[in-house]
Amino acid sequence: MTRPERLSSLAGSVAITGVGETDYAADHAALKRGHVRTDAYGFASIAFRRALADAGLRREDIDGLVVGQATATERTAEVLGLDLRWSAQADAVNAVIQGAMAIHAGLADCVALVYGNDQRSAGTQYGGPRAMGGDRFLAYVYYAPWGLTSQGALYAMMANRYMSEHDLMPEDLGRVAVAQRDFARMNPQAIMRDRLTLEAYMAARYICEPLRLFDYCLINDGGVALIMMSAERARGNPRAVHLAALARADLNAGATSLRPRLLDYYHSAHRKVASDIYEVAGLGPDEVDCVQVYDSFTAHVPFALEGFGYCPPGEVAGLIRSGALGPGGRLPLNTSGGMLSESYMQGWNHQVEAVRQLRGEAGDRQIARRRHVHYMSDVAGKVASIMYRGSFA
Repeated sequence: MTRPERLSSLAGSVAITGVGETDYAADHAALKRGHVRTDAYGFASIAFRRALADAGLRREDIDGLVVGQATATERTAEVLGLDLRWSAQADAVNAVIQGAMAIHAGLADCVALVYGNDQRSAGTQYGGPRAMGGDRFLAYVYYAPWGLTSQGALYAMMANRYMSEHDLMPEDLGRVAVAQRDFARMNPQAIMRDRLTLEAYMAARYICEPLRLFDYCLINDGGVALIMMSAERARGNPRAVHLAALARADLNAGATSLRPRLLDYYHSAHRKVASDIYEVAGLGPDEVDCVQVYDSFTAHVPFALEGFGYCPPGEVAGLIRSGALGPGGRLPLNTSGGMLSESYMQGWNHQVEAVRQLRGEAGDRQIARRRHVHYMSDVAGKVASIMYRGSFA
């Protein structure tokens, strides 16, 4: 059982003061011409230098490091020229959580979160007989004889079951893809900036029914970095973005039988995390200005929005059809274009977008209100969430 008072002591004590990314669109275009610009460590280094500059810090100021899942911790620190008091490895949302915990506990004072991935140029596979992670994700092993070797196949099963139980149509997943593409068209960093219509979405080929081509995220090279420090140290910095709340709940029992996915779409964990997030942040979903949802597939979005209380159970289709998620909507979603249209950085680019929106630095895609941005992630049985708060909240 979580203790909200303990979560409250952590939340609000940490701020993000620097962000950096690589040039997703330019690097992707160069790779299509056969030019491989660098490797995973090189992309991580570029993002790290840009985040340092954004924070106005020097390399020597960094005494903590969380490295993304595609590079080794020791080698990344060596490439970045860092000697550290503390380090760890984690995916995007857990990198933020672990960095906040380290700062709050006094293990480090200024932590860099650094991710680099050359998945496109390296030919990384996320499905098929050589699926990356097959030695760690048991579903790949148990269901491979039936062709179920990718996360896309698993989310297709979830979507099919949900559609059989509730009023969600394939066109509704298409509306998610179109809304995110509309944001990406206003983002010069985004790889996919051509207009996407609902008709074009519906005409695209199936990858794993009911998921079509545009339901799947991109695969591209890139890097992301964020700089975190204590809220006390960041005091007076108008560009600092604070962690108003964070929470996590895992569903592991029955995982290899797909039970947590197929029986309730992770909603039991969603509800636990949502309860903690909203209580600690002191607000509810009606007071959130923008949502960022882990979107390796469009199907993530309706499950997360419903699970975190942005609509009543079974009514997420109405929220999607209302136009709330696109530009000018009341609940703008994945405003950089997300992993469907901006860049597949395994959730790391969502954190940067949350910071930029709350700083008012998102350019043409800037949302009108910028007080709270809510990030939600549900991957491989682990539901985690962060509520970001801007300096002007």
